[in-house]
Amino acid sequence: MLISPNTENGLYIIDWNEFVDISIPMRFGGPQPNAYGVEAASSTACEYGDLVGDTRRGGSCNFERVTLIPHCNGTHTECVGHVTNERISIRECLTDALCTAWLVSIQPTAASETDETYKTAYGQNDLLITAGAVENALLTQAVTKGSALIVRTLPNDDSKLSRRYDEQDIPPYFTTEAMELIVEHGFKHLLVDLPSIDRLFDEGKLSNHRVFWNVEAGRFETNDKSRVNNTITELIYVPNQIKDGEYLLNLQMAPFESDASPSRPLLFKIKK
Repeated sequence: MLISPNTENGLYIIDWNEFVDISIPMRFGGPQPNAYGVEAASSTACEYGDLVGDTRRGGSCNFERVTLIPHCNGTHTECVGHVTNERISIRECLTDALCTAWLVSIQPTAASETDETYKTAYGQNDLLITAGAVENALLTQAVTKGSALIVRTLPNDDSKLSRRYDEQDIPPYFTTEAMELIVEHGFKHLLVDLPSIDRLFDEGKLSNHRVFWNVEAGRFETNDKSRVNNTITELIYVPNQIKDGEYLLNLQMAPFESDASPSRPLLFKIKK
């Protein structure tokens, strides 16, 4: 079914039945990504007396208790409430049902090969997503304007579907200059195939998160200029066959009253 949604960039034509799901499936009891070495997401059949929520065990239907940490166990979308004392909800912050999005692929740079900065010291083997790389990617795609930026890091393969990120495997992260550039371009939603836009172990500063949401360093409250309707989505996976370029994004999530929720970003190809 073809539809013509009117977006911030004008009228587009898309096929509502053709989309790419760039979330990582949550396989309870199976392979799944993990950040910080937390417990894996799990599901267990509920049991109440003789009632068992598992048809394989004689139950009349399946109903399970699910345990997960959205920030660490899979694709999730988070809001400014991630860094505030006030319990701000992602359900209230995400106000865009559909928006234009640009997908770019970026090769991270060794920390020793750039003059760009970060709020904590680099590790010896750290890899960075620099402002220069972001700018080049945007120029290559002739990006004018759009609400969302989707960053696919290179090399890219399906090991990202089950990779464990910890102190022995620090993933790439953005420089301060790169995050400032993304803000200057006006992107409201940032989606990445990393467990964090900050260094995984950064002394708890979350400096890039604060730059993106405009929350002062060391403070735990928003201000008049905080970007409270901006979101960050982490631990996505964009297969290599999906080309860089402009898409329509439908960022789906569970209606959690929480700073973060498991999410399912869908990309729709724009028909020119």
